[in-house]
Amino acid sequence: MAPCGWIGSRRTHRQSDQKTSGGSDALARWALNWGWLGLRPKRLCLGILVVARLLYPRPHELEEAAGHAFVTTNLAAPYWIYLGAGALIAAGLADFALIGFHFHKANTVPTNLIPVFYAVAMGSSALASIPLGRLFDRFGANIALLAFFISAGSAPFVFLGTPVFALIGMILWGVGMSAQGSLFQAMLTGVIPPEKRSTAFGLFDTGYGIAWFLGSAAMGLLYEKSILAVVVFSVVLQLAALPILFVANKKR
Repeated sequence: MAPCGWIGSRRTHRQSDQKTSGGSDALARWALNWGWLGLRPKRLCLGILVVARLLYPRPHELEEAAGHAFVTTNLAAPYWIYLGAGALIAAGLADFALIGFHFHKANTVPTNLIPVFYAVAMGSSALASIPLGRLFDRFGANIALLAFFISAGSAPFVFLGTPVFALIGMILWGVGMSAQGSLFQAMLTGVIPPEKRSTAFGLFDTGYGIAWFLGSAAMGLLYEKSILAVVVFSVVLQLAALPILFVANKKR
């Protein structure tokens, strides 16, 4: 009986291997036929960068004040105030890693729909960029106060709500991501001397990234104790940034 059992086991393994091999072959064929599509946007982006470099080898000369002298100047006070406000917002806005974990653990959103919720957030971020930019050009930097006030409301919806409220929260979260990516750049550009922009943006991104890490770590620890504490932490930090942004806008 043992040999028969061994033979049956070998047949089962062969069939399993064939199925696995067939799946791998299908995936390989798909990659060969369609995988190149993933490279096309990257090649297009690199091509545009090369063309831009050839057409405009000295981009700083496109500015109105093209004849500025490259002298050593200190970064103005509004820049440091913006950095403080940005650090609060970065620390307060929950990372999607924690949001997705909560969706799965609390069974708020079916596992197969979590990527869809993230896609909705990215879509809202993209759609919000243009109106936020137009409002910024029309009403000035204080429009950022409204954008970050909206994003501060994402945490209660995401962590304490039903699937519908969670979806609304992801839309608000996407608006916050859009504001961070576009409005902060516009506000900072107006207070940074042209000869200091590389250093200033690099310093801002460093501080922003450190604050994001520390805030994410703190929310991860708080999540083990109380979800409500995570919500309070997120909302309070983001709302605390609003008066600081207002002061920085006044000093522009």
